[in-house]
Amino acid sequence: MNQVEHSEDKLHGDKSFLNTFHDYLGEFVYGGIDGSVTTFAVVAGSAGAGLESSIILILGFANLIADGFAMSVGSYLSSKSEKEHFEKHMAIEYWEVDNLPDVERQEIREIYEAKGFKGKLLEDVVNTITADKDRWVDVMMKEELEMVKETKSPFAMGTVTFLSFILFGLVPLLIYVIDFFNPIQQNLFFIASSLTVLCFIAIGFLKSAVTDTPRFRSILETLLLGSAAATLSYFVGDFLEGLIG
Repeated sequence: MNQVEHSEDKLHGDKSFLNTFHDYLGEFVYGGIDGSVTTFAVVAGSAGAGLESSIILILGFANLIADGFAMSVGSYLSSKSEKEHFEKHMAIEYWEVDNLPDVERQEIREIYEAKGFKGKLLEDVVNTITADKDRWVDVMMKEELEMVKETKSPFAMGTVTFLSFILFGLVPLLIYVIDFFNPIQQNLFFIASSLTVLCFIAIGFLKSAVTDTPRFRSILETLLLGSAAATLSYFVGDFLEGLIG
């Protein structure tokens, strides 16, 4: 293989990776939001209760693994159910096309008649669509049932969600992990809060690409959501510590 061919293959591979990443960007972002917000809420609540760093680590990692796994399973099962639901209705449409062709043909005619097609043009459209069974069923799925096939892998969706949850959820715990191995004479919760704010900004930036909203607005929404959850958890922890302690 010459250098030009090698460069073209590398470029194609890079594009393929970027396209795949873009396809699962939504799962990556929302997994990251949940991971960072819920873990930071646990850290904030524990800090508000005045718990030791070792306890915060235990609670934080327990939440990180359990919630991350639960969310990934939920994502996997939801996507799998949607695919099964789609395939069930597609099988029904194939059966109807095979056994009730006149009825299904009339439904195609009514769909495109409602779109403004008339006369010979309408009949040409109907004949073209019904000439191919796969195309016929595809049109019925989209136009009649308003269902579109999910092309993303349920397993990949669950995996991306879990990895993102763990990756971003580790941020609020990072300074406590460092302190465990090499004690730091600093306000750990302040450092964890600062790191998590940077994490929220990064996630908000990515979320703007998924929701197609202005970056500043997306970042601000993520910051407010995370801060509200952490503040509530902190004061609940502080209240319970005073009540029980």
